[in-house]
Formats: sequence, structure tokens, C-alpha cells
Amino acid sequence: MPHNSPELAAALRTFAEESGELLEAMASHLRALLEGDEDMERLHALFRAAHTIKGAGGMFGLEAVVGFTHLVENLLSRLRDGHQPLTPALLELLMDCRDQMEDLLKEALDDGGAAADPALAARSDSLGARLQAALGSDGGTVANAEATTPAQPPTVVLAPVADEDVELERVEADTWHLSLRFSPGVLREGMDPISFLRYLESVGRIVHITTLVDNLPEAEVMDPLNCYFGFEIELESERDKDAIEAVFDFVRDDCQLRLLPPHSRIADYIALIQDLPEGQDRLGEMLVAANALTRQELELGLTHQRQLAGQAQVPLGEILIAEGMTHPPVVEAALDRQAQAKGRPGKDKGNESQFVRVHAEKLDELINLVGELVIAGAASHLLARGRRDRRAQEAALTVNRLVEQVRDVTLKLRMVEIGETFNRFHRVVRELGRDLGKDIALDITGAETELDKSMVEKLGDPLMHLVRNAIDHGLEPPEQRLAAGKPERGRVRLNAYHDSGGIVIEIGDDGRGLDRERILARARERGLIAEDETPADPELYALIFEPGFSTAQTVTSVSGRGVGMDVVKKTIAALRGTVEIDTVLGAGTTIRLRLPLTLAIIEGFLVRVENVPFVLPLESVRECIALSATSATDRRQYVNLRGEVLPYLRLRDLFALGGTPPRRENIVVVRHQGNRVGVVVDQLQGELQTVIKPLGRLFRGMRGLSGSSILGSGEVALILDVATLAEIATSRDHNRGGTAAQLQQGAQACSTQ
Repeated sequence: MPHNSPELAAALRTFAEESGELLEAMASHLRALLEGDEDMERLHALFRAAHTIKGAGGMFGLEAVVGFTHLVENLLSRLRDGHQPLTPALLELLMDCRDQMEDLLKEALDDGGAAADPALAARSDSLGARLQAALGSDGGTVANAEATTPAQPPTVVLAPVADEDVELERVEADTWHLSLRFSPGVLREGMDPISFLRYLESVGRIVHITTLVDNLPEAEVMDPLNCYFGFEIELESERDKDAIEAVFDFVRDDCQLRLLPPHSRIADYIALIQDLPEGQDRLGEMLVAANALTRQELELGLTHQRQLAGQAQVPLGEILIAEGMTHPPVVEAALDRQAQAKGRPGKDKGNESQFVRVHAEKLDELINLVGELVIAGAASHLLARGRRDRRAQEAALTVNRLVEQVRDVTLKLRMVEIGETFNRFHRVVRELGRDLGKDIALDITGAETELDKSMVEKLGDPLMHLVRNAIDHGLEPPEQRLAAGKPERGRVRLNAYHDSGGIVIEIGDDGRGLDRERILARARERGLIAEDETPADPELYALIFEPGFSTAQTVTSVSGRGVGMDVVKKTIAALRGTVEIDTVLGAGTTIRLRLPLTLAIIEGFLVRVENVPFVLPLESVRECIALSATSATDRRQYVNLRGEVLPYLRLRDLFALGGTPPRRENIVVVRHQGNRVGVVVDQLQGELQTVIKPLGRLFRGMRGLSGSSILGSGEVALILDVATLAEIATSRDHNRGGTAAQLQQGAQACSTQ
């Protein structure tokens, strides 16, 4: 299918997004059913999703998608109608079919359907055979209603009743009546209304269709990209209401659909007349639009009205009632609607879409502009303060407050739930477990946790490596688990939560855990650790992220070559994050990724050393204390902070800034991974909004820095990497060989001096 048209390309992008959401919903419903949820509404939702994908795929000519999905739809139809029992085996089959639909769509949208992948086609054939076997000898085909003889437009006749109860009177029409209105913006979303009308014929036969053009404006004010038409359709079909409505699932948010079954009550037609959105003021057209009158009957009524033109003007409604073509309540409803239409000042906008799709690049541009606005606001505040103009300072503060609100709202636009990323691993776990002969369950918690969209996109590969490693290396085979007294089914956990202004993502398993002795032996074999050295657990376990490091005794198709874990660490470091490992031999391993919420704008704390500005992330700052003269000259570089040892480091020494320290120095206490360290600085200058800029090539390899920012004064401030600073401070004390008790004694000695 050629993608050379911009309109078609836009429509395909929309189709891809909508189909992805439907496939995710299908996976969620299938998992719930597999876990024992007996809500049969899930089967209806599965059928609607498959039907929508098939219908939309047909509009784009994706034959492989349509053909395969049709078989899935047939099985779902039989299951939801109760013609076939729902079993775990069928649910597993449907899960495999959902995955195949995803692969077929990806191939069709990536390649335009030009070249079919033989392996994918073979899998479609295999799954198709399993579907046919599940459907039985009749194939489970859901028959469409097709008339064997041409049908005439139905005559609308009112069934006589003994009482005056309008609710019981019915219109003797043998067809469904569809009142369809597309929203003006449907064409901009890449949808073609005529395609849906063509697809409607797959569930029946269109007997009659009336196109309403009352909303069509004058040519000089007409927007060619807007849809102004409405349709009143008579459909002959034996399908149920759900099947007919499902034709329009893909455009449900961009249309208004009213559906009346054959032999509907007069009250239903009255309600339809009252809800006509076209703003018509002609009685006859309203009755035809509501299918309460045929076009032939209207022409006959108008002819009678013209014949009586020489006499007193007779209203058309009275003629239609007198001729028995319609009923007084219907005419009265149309007259009331006519009066409302004439008095209405403008068209109804109640059906306008409440959502707008925005390209990610536009959001990125908006974030950049807000960042520049933050810098400009800080500059204006400094200027007003320098001039000591009180009114200007108040105005600058107001602007800065509004900028903060704009910043917060803008950042929320890019925040997405991580659950969508987590849910993709259900398929990975299922397929890898099948390939490795392991029974594995995936537990997801914290799926509603939000973080920056750009960060979510970069986390896909690291999470994939960690999950695959947990399945292959972490979880034992079933026989080993049973021998160890564990359940045969292994469990992989994905969890996310907010902590100290950042986000934590955990990937865990209940498998064998990391073998310290094996890792240590492998590290010594590779020369990473000296023979006489005994590293602490965190330092030793961090070696699994070294390039090419692996303790696997055999290499599998999944892992074992030591490739991938180094990529995980590099990616997380590039996102200004850290990696932690908790493991218990025989009980399992949890790898914890700590990341900032956003990569664009943060709250910072400005400090200076030798007049060089530095910024600490505000969420890491706990307090500020003065460095005593005695501690300043103590080479041990730790102080007693309310009975606890606080190691500290000097930025002046770390970055070789030189100069003479001021008489009074300050310690900024920061917290990382539950540990507190101090950062010694010359001046404390308070909080500020920090727009994060990448480091230049000169500073990119320098430890302790994670980025830069531009201050309101125009100076470039360096953003400190708290994780690296904490590592430097704690590893320095460890290398000196001091035990915790010795450090505590030294700190107490300092407090008595």
C-alpha cells in the first residue's frame, strides 16, 4: 500500500496508534480472563476490538490483517454468544492470535504491506488452522444478512392499537434505521466517512440512504477539510445491534450514531426527531430523516398540498395525518423540533472531540521554549532586584510564579504512565517461558506511576535486557524449583513508585539469586579484582554490568555472553540514574533503577565555590550546616551530625578550583540511596528553577557533573551529580580502612573539641 500521500500517512499514523491501544486492551482482557475473571463483558470488548481492527484494516487495504483477524472475530463471536465454552486453551490461543495481529500490523505499517514475511505468513497459517479446528466443522462463520431478492424501500405504516399509549405503537418497518452524523474534524483525523458506509455493507444491505446537507455553508466560507454531511440510512440486516454499531467503533469519538431496530416504537422516532442535529426547519425532511416517512410519501403529501393551494393554506402535517401516512405524536414532535431549530443561534457543538493529538516534536519545542522563559524570568527578577525597584520586583515575582505554573502544566503534558511499557513484557515473559520450558508469571505493580515520555522511550531496551536476564539466569527450571521447595511457577516482578522527587523501577524475581563466590571467582579470573582483595557486596555485584562479564556456564539464545548488561548501565547513567542490586542466594534478585522524573527542568539549589556556580538537585538536599574551623582543618573529612557520621567532600578539591577558602564554609547535606553525605561550599544562594542543558565535550567525561544550566545573570552553572558525589565520599572512607565504629569514635572526638 503506497504511503506517498501526506493525508494517507497521517491516517495510517492514527490507525497505528488506535490499533495499538486496542491491542493493549485485548491483552489486558485476555489476561484477566486467564486469571479467572468471569466478566463476560470482556468477551464483548474483545470482539469489538478485533472487529474495529479488521474494519479499519480493510479501509487501508491490509488484506493479511483483515483475513487473519476475521478468523479471530469468528471465534470471539461464538464465545460471546455462548455457542462454545471458554477454556484456558482457547484463551491461550487467543493470546497467541493477538500477538500475531500485532506483528501483522507492524509489518503492514512498516513495509506498506509490499512484501510479506514468509515466517509471519507461516505463523498466520498455523494459527489459522488452530482457529478453524477450534471453530469446528462449520468454521464458525457468522453469516451476514444478504437479501436474495432486491428489496424496495420499506413502507412506514403505523400499527393500530386499542389505547392511546404512544409507547406501544410501533412503525412497521422491516429495516434498521441509522441516523449518522460525523463531526466536522473527522477528515482531519484521516477518516473517510464513505469508507465506513461501504464497510456497513459487510453486516447487511443498504436499502436506502439520504444525505443531509443542511449544515453545508456558503462556498466562500466553506472549509474543504471539514465534514458537513449527515446520513439517514435504512439497512436490511439480521445482525444484532452490537455488530452494526461495531462498524463505527474506530470513529466512535468522531461521530454521533442513533440506531433504531425494525418495528421500533413511535416514541423512539419522536426521540430521534428531537435529537436531529442538523438544524433543519422543514417538517417533511425531518420526518424522512427520522424514517417516520418515506420519500415517496412526502412527495405525495406535497402534491396534495399544491393541489389545495387555491384554497386556504393547509399545513403539510395535517395532510400527512389525514392521508394516514404518519401519526399525530410524530408530527407534533417534528413541529416542536422545527421551532427549536428556527430559534437556535448556532449549530450544536456538543459532539466536538475533547482530545487533541499533538506530535511529540511540538511538545519538545514547547518544553524548550518554557525553559528559555524560565531563564528570561530569572534575568528580569535579578534586574529588578539590582535596581531596587519595588514595583518591578513584585511584577517580576508575579511573572516567575506564572512561569512556574506554565512549567508544571507543560511538563505534565509529557508525563505518561509506565504501565503501558510494563504491559508489553507479558508477551516477552510468555514466549520466553515457553521457549525455555519454564512456567512464569509476571506481576506488575505501580503501573499508574508517571514519568517523562522521552525517558519511557529510552527505558525499553534496558528493561528488556533485565527481564530476559531474570527469566534465563534468575529463574530455575521447574524441577529445580520443586526440589528447592519452591512453587513450580516462577515469578518476575515489575514495580514502579515515586521516591524523593524521582522514580524507582524494580525488576525482581524469586529465583536462585546472585552467587557471590562465582562472581568473585570470575572477576579475579578476568583481573577485575586482585586476589587478596575482598570487595563489599555492592561493589562486587556491580561487576555484572561490566562489558562481557557473565557467570553463565552455558550460552543460550537468550543470554550468557555478557552482552546487554553494560548497555543497561550506560543507558541509565545517561538518564542521570543509578542502578542498585539486592539479592539473596536461593531467594531471588531485585535490580532497582533510580531515575529523575524529567530530563528538562528541575528545582535546584544554587551554591558557589571560588565564585563558580554549582546547582544541586533540590530533592536531594536535606539541610545546610556550618563547617566549624576545627573540622575544616581536620584531614579526616567527616563530622558528627546529631550523633551520626557525616562524610563530606570539598568541591574546591574535587574540581581543583584553587584559591583560599573563606573564613566561614558551609556543608550542604544531601541524601542518596538512604545515605547522607556533605558537600562543602563557599556560599549558599538558595532555590531556583534549573533548565538542564547537556554538557559540552570538554566536561562530558568529568566525574561529579550531570549537566549544566544558564542562570538569569547569563552565567553557566554546573549541575552536580549527587550519586557520584556520594560514591566518591563513601568509597574514600572505605579505602582508608576505617570501620563504622572507628569513624563514629572519631566523629564523637570531633564533637568534643
